[in-house]
Amino acid sequence: MGNETTQDAAAAPRPTEAGRDVGAGILAEIASDLTLGDDPARLLQRFLAPLVRVCGAEAGAMRVLSDDGSRFELVAELGLPAPVLATERSVDRDCGVCGQAAAAREVAWTDETTACARRSGKAYFGAGRHRVLAVPLVHRGQVLGLGTLYFGEVADLAPQVRALLKTLGELLGLALHSARLEQANLRAAVLAERQQMAAEVHDSIAQTLVFAKLRLPLLEAAIDADDAVAARRYCGDLRRAVGDAHVELREVLSHFRAPVDPTGLRHALQASKQALQERAAVALTVDDRAPDEHLSMAQEHQVQHIVKEALNNIVRHAGARHAWLTIERRGGDMEIVVDDDGSGLPSGPPLEGEAHFGLGIMRQRAAMLGGAIEFARRREGGTRVRLRFPVQAAGANA
Repeated sequence: MGNETTQDAAAAPRPTEAGRDVGAGILAEIASDLTLGDDPARLLQRFLAPLVRVCGAEAGAMRVLSDDGSRFELVAELGLPAPVLATERSVDRDCGVCGQAAAAREVAWTDETTACARRSGKAYFGAGRHRVLAVPLVHRGQVLGLGTLYFGEVADLAPQVRALLKTLGELLGLALHSARLEQANLRAAVLAERQQMAAEVHDSIAQTLVFAKLRLPLLEAAIDADDAVAARRYCGDLRRAVGDAHVELREVLSHFRAPVDPTGLRHALQASKQALQERAAVALTVDDRAPDEHLSMAQEHQVQHIVKEALNNIVRHAGARHAWLTIERRGGDMEIVVDDDGSGLPSGPPLEGEAHFGLGIMRQRAAMLGGAIEFARRREGGTRVRLRFPVQAAGANA
């Protein structure tokens, strides 16, 4: 389409001062709507009619760039005849005046609509001469959409109106960029929530079910041996485990968080110490070298789960008899170490179906604390889990 530079200034209708005022009002309204986070498709639809009216156009369309960047997809239109609408729903990015406006990132005119008419299979907008104006919707040099105005006669627009259209394109480009950014943030938030839910389920319900699974063969053995006392004890363990799993499931579903001890980290550690002794006959020694250090609720939430997972791994995998938990302040960091005298970390990769999802979740929780976690073999035998994360300066905690 080759007559974009054709200017017919003598015949061009000039916009009135009122028209320019309306155009300025449109810009102000769009800028206001951007601060409200209006949906861009609705924004494009709503401002298309006044834009067509201000410019004296016969019809108009608004398009956004497809996800793969190859086409402009129609999201709003006004006054397009049915044959034109059918072919204008999706156009190639480099097609005609639309492609020229997108490539140059500038408002572009043409009165050569042969290619457009070829796509619709009929004379473009019927008989007579037409001009098409394309306005790229641009943000920071990136074309995100396109506005197209269709004129029923040879016409031109004053420089002031073309400048207004360029500003309009930049504002609407900003709206499209904000919408895409919001969608990307939403996808990231959904993914983070899924990961968090997986972590909460793993650290609560899954751990309880593992404990129940370990008790089942013991119950079967007690039944086979006709040991009623042991069988009753294991049945009691299973009953408590099922009850705990039910409570934990309700907590996750109702509050999207696994329950943590509301009385604080130290109280939770004492409860863990007793549970570890009862569940696996592992003696846990707690060495709290920072008893006056208080963490925020968010920090305690993550730390409790990390320590709980480390202790559960000792029960499930280590075969340990003793475990040691040390809490101390090191400069601006809090360091929590869990040691055991068990079999140590596996030398090879986990078997199929035994991937250590718990370790990955512990790393995620450490990252949420702004810290890191390490897993290593102890020289004395067994495993060491070291969590380190930054804390506020002494006396600065709420």
